[in-house]
Amino acid sequence: QVQVVESGGGLVQAGGSLILSCAASALTLATGWFRQTPVKEREFVARFRWNDGSRLYADFVKGRFTISKNDAANHALYLQMDNLTPEDTGVYFCAVGRGFGTSAGEFSYWGQGTEVSVSS
Repeated sequence: QVQVVESGGGLVQAGGSLILSCAASALTLATGWFRQTPVKEREFVARFRWNDGSRLYADFVKGRFTISKNDAANHALYLQMDNLTPEDTGVYFCAVGRGFGTSAGEFSYWGQGTEVSVSS
């Protein structure tokens, strides 16, 4: 069993930024970020693969969200979210697992989620 913990959500005005953190208790092939919004079921946001450092982003966050490694902790990442819009409001989940694709089923272990609220 791998424990996953996210943190860093909060309330921000449109155009603002937030940084989410994700830490896992063990190394897996990939760490992914997903979100659940008022208008969408859980959707893929971004993925990091630990074997080669590759990053993949959903089209709607490209150029705004950036994954970086937290070098101060094992198996830990940051998700820098810039230029946030009200449409980014939702619960953000970090998940770890095989992560070959971008579907939620590729990730076996999930955090509890952290809320992000963007006001207009």
